[in-house]
Order: sequence, then C-alpha cells, then structure tokens
Amino acid sequence: MRDELLNLIEKNSRLGLKELAVLLGVNEIDVANELAKLEQEGVICGYHTLINWDKTDIEKVTALIEVKVTPQRGQGFDKIAERIYNYPEVKSVYLISGGFDLLVTLEEKSLKEIANFVSDKLSTLDSVLSTATHFILKKYKDHGTVFDKKREDEREVISP
Repeated sequence: MRDELLNLIEKNSRLGLKELAVLLGVNEIDVANELAKLEQEGVICGYHTLINWDKTDIEKVTALIEVKVTPQRGQGFDKIAERIYNYPEVKSVYLISGGFDLLVTLEEKSLKEIANFVSDKLSTLDSVLSTATHFILKKYKDHGTVFDKKREDEREVISP
C-alpha cells in the first residue's frame, strides 16, 4: 500500500482520505495512519501547489544557478548547501554531478534581483569558487505536469 499511496499523492496531493482509501482498497483509517507515519518518518516532506505564474499578473523570474564550491573537511558539501538553502529566496538546492557541485533554484521578481542575490550573497560565500546562472524562459513541464496542453479539436468533421 505504501508505494501505491506515495505514487497517488505525488500526482495529486488533493486526493482526500476517502478517495485514497477507495483507490487503494483499504479503510480510511489505514490511509490516515500511513500518511501520518510517512510524515513522521520524513518520507512526506510537504504538500505543494504547482502554479503557472505566466497565467497571472505576478512577475516571477526563475533561475537555475550552478555553483562550484570547495567542500569543507569532514562535512563535504552539506555545510555550504545548508548556508545556501537557508536564504529565503532559495527554492531548492541539489548536489549534482558534472562540472559544478550544486544546483540552486531561485525565484525573484526580476533579473536584477537574481543577479544581486548571486553577486551579493552567493558569490561572497567563502567556499564558492564560481557560479553560472541560467534563466528559465518558458516552462513546458514541471513536476510531471504539462503547461499549456494542446487541446484536441473536438468539432465533428462534416464532409460533403
């Protein structure tokens, strides 16, 4: 049940206990207990809403920032990653393979705000050797959700 439950709520966290119980073929109390257990164990870390900001009047700029760092003795990348993810502007931090060590996702109101964050806060950290900033120009798919799905033409074909 655990794997199925996680797959269901990852796709749609708005499913209620009753719906989940029906889909899984178990009692609601079993679903509630399993969800509580998964939250307590840190398997479920939060519930989020995916928003297509391009369809709102709110200006948002998203940047992916590659960061090359010097790992700290005995702590590896964890300490510098923690310093970075504690900034409220930072949406995510990942340890990655390749030419850079960390990938930082940032959302701000303008390109200038992101540039200021990188130059004033991120680049000034002792362990940071270099950064490369990439701006998201358009989102096609995020967290498994396709933005701006093409609608099928539902009109009937009438031929003479």
